[in-house]
Amino acid sequence: MLAEVLIFLPSIARFRADYLLQRLEKAQIASLALLTTDEMIAPDLEAELLVNAGVFNVVLRRDEVRQLVLSSPIPAEIYETYDLRLSGPWELIRNAIQVMIDPVNRVIRVIGNPVQQAGLLIEVTLETGPLRQAMLEYGARILVLSALISAVTAVLLFISVQTMIVAPIRRVVRHMQAYAEAPEDARRVIAPSAGVVELRLAEEALESLQRQLTGALKQKERLAQLGGAVAKISHDLRNILTTAQLFADRIEDSADPTVARAAPKLVNSITRAVNLCESTLAFGKAEEPPPRLDRFAIRPLLEDVVEGEGLSSEGEVNCLIDAAPGLILRADREQLLRAIGNLVRNARQAIEATGKGGTIELSAGEDERDWWMRVGDTGPGLPTKAKEHLFEAFQGNARKGGTGLGLVIAAELVRGHGGRLELARSDEEGTEFIIRLPKQLNEIS
Repeated sequence: MLAEVLIFLPSIARFRADYLLQRLEKAQIASLALLTTDEMIAPDLEAELLVNAGVFNVVLRRDEVRQLVLSSPIPAEIYETYDLRLSGPWELIRNAIQVMIDPVNRVIRVIGNPVQQAGLLIEVTLETGPLRQAMLEYGARILVLSALISAVTAVLLFISVQTMIVAPIRRVVRHMQAYAEAPEDARRVIAPSAGVVELRLAEEALESLQRQLTGALKQKERLAQLGGAVAKISHDLRNILTTAQLFADRIEDSADPTVARAAPKLVNSITRAVNLCESTLAFGKAEEPPPRLDRFAIRPLLEDVVEGEGLSSEGEVNCLIDAAPGLILRADREQLLRAIGNLVRNARQAIEATGKGGTIELSAGEDERDWWMRVGDTGPGLPTKAKEHLFEAFQGNARKGGTGLGLVIAAELVRGHGGRLELARSDEEGTEFIIRLPKQLNEIS
């Protein structure tokens, strides 16, 4: 529509100006025929000259003298005078619009400059009816031509968009659908070929993503196969080590001093091996059952954890509990017991590894959004490597002989509740973990 306006209005204004200039030129030619002779011309000839010029009368100013050269009866009063010598673009457009929207046939006066320096000015009177009719016909042709140009432009634009944008996008969609059917098939990775820069970048990004995903799927498949084999080996090895542990317990009761000194080290080594096998088997299950949510008090659960780990408030590794007896939360009690138990066990082992005493503090509370539980200790803090791989299986172990699975399993259990396990701090003064369980998610569940 903007293009139509920008084309139509100047065109129709120029057509009106040219129409009036032609009438002035024809009137000047008719007047020159009369000025070539001093004799009076016949009324019929004068009328014919005015009809051919399309005007009612002609006034020509030459040598400061205003002379009525040709004249005929004017059917009505002059409605308005237009001086083409002083009309600017906006005035021409406004006058053209006035003529088109006014259906009344009016008489107007038009003033202009004579051609070929044949006087100072020329003035004619004429009707607006023929002018308006000619303008409407010309405007219709302009509209048809504009519509044709718009249609051709639309077709070309449609073809361009289909070729340069839609077709490449459809190609990307087809590749995505084909890749989704078999993401492990490297032959289905898209090969960038779009001509548009933005689409080319999108295809290159998709290609990179597909190659990374294909590689990750192959790696996961191999790890899954390896995990199955490790699980089988761990299962059999656990059975063997369990038997060995029974014999080690008997050896520990031996009266031989040498055997009695070596037996605890043997028992500890076998115990660590059994724990590694059991942790590997537990982690190899790949998924925990969905939590069975129930309401319970958190303090008795914390007391059960402390009792299960053999801690008290008076031992070398003592434990303090700071939780209101009336604090109730909603969670799977068994899974939360396991998650907090893993954290407390890690804290106890970290303190024992220093050969000194220490304190483990368990606290719990709530705010507007979450229930939270803190497990802090006065141990030596986590090593740098453990911090970097804190929740990665077999990577985040902080002590020699550890598996690194305790934190991974605890984090997985907490995520199953829609919560999160975070490392609040870890420095020379100790380590502190915090568990957050969202209230809103639990209420919806």
